[in-house]
Amino acid sequence: MRHLLAERGLKDEVEVQSAGTGGWHAGAPPDARSARAAAARGITLEGAARQVTRADFEDFDLLVAMDRDNLADLRAIAPAGTEHKVRLLLADGRDVPDPYYGGPHGFENVLDLVETACKQLLDELR
Repeated sequence: MRHLLAERGLKDEVEVQSAGTGGWHAGAPPDARSARAAAARGITLEGAARQVTRADFEDFDLLVAMDRDNLADLRAIAPAGTEHKVRLLLADGRDVPDPYYGGPHGFENVLDLVETACKQLLDELR
């Protein structure tokens, strides 16, 4: 998403953070396989993993889940009146598959899905 925002001249207009619903990877850098697949497309993955907090629902206008399990987790911790801020990334309601189990091309396939969905989301939000 950051890459697309930069391409569209919107990098200073939209704040993007990544967080998981579980804390088991907190503090870890992006997965090396994801970073390599992204770098092959000219995209740099940065940052460290963190867990979603209740404060995120106040701090951000939109929280985007990659799959229905994470969507349910986000809705479960959403403070009252903020549930409308949560949605799936894929507009057609499909889950973004976990690339860890997608074989050698799993990360490429996920990047394809995420890139297309992020473009659609940006178009929708404009």
